[in-house]
Amino acid sequence: MDKIGIFFGTETGTTRLVAKKIHARLGDALAAKPVNVNRIEADDLLQYDALILGTPSYGVGQIPGRTAGCLEANWEEFLAKMPAGTDMRGKRIALYGLGAQERYSERFASSLKRLHEVFAGYGAELVGDWSTEGYVFEHSASVVDGRFVGLVIDQRTQGMHTDARLDAWLEQVKPLLVERLRQVA
Repeated sequence: MDKIGIFFGTETGTTRLVAKKIHARLGDALAAKPVNVNRIEADDLLQYDALILGTPSYGVGQIPGRTAGCLEANWEEFLAKMPAGTDMRGKRIALYGLGAQERYSERFASSLKRLHEVFAGYGAELVGDWSTEGYVFEHSASVVDGRFVGLVIDQRTQGMHTDARLDAWLEQVKPLLVERLRQVA
């Protein structure tokens, strides 16, 4: 596929809102319209070579889904549809996750790490790590070597930073995703 695929899981709609902001910044010519993972099959995602994937945080560092307390299907249910032995080598993925650093300071945005582990396990190249600077929390499983494994958005307590964080992160990941599209073109 000659566009960046944008897929997200959501419970309250905030992850969807961020996906729409990302799409608006990238534009229709470069990115496909964002799609909720509870509305797709594995092949819908696998057709893309460059992806942006978003997740809310639910449970205690779990993949969001019904067993983590979500009322609707989310990443857990989508990932159950992935074929055994899925090989995503050659695909480049940037991740973003939502969390509430004041309310869940002891496990802030930890679901992002679980999604990172899943797609790394499929062999995908993950890009777009993000600084922890400007966030206040006790612990996050999503911090590796002092950085988040993807962009973290706290819309609840730091919504005033969302647009600037999106702009800076997209400046970082857009060239990497576009480069991947050119490599397969």
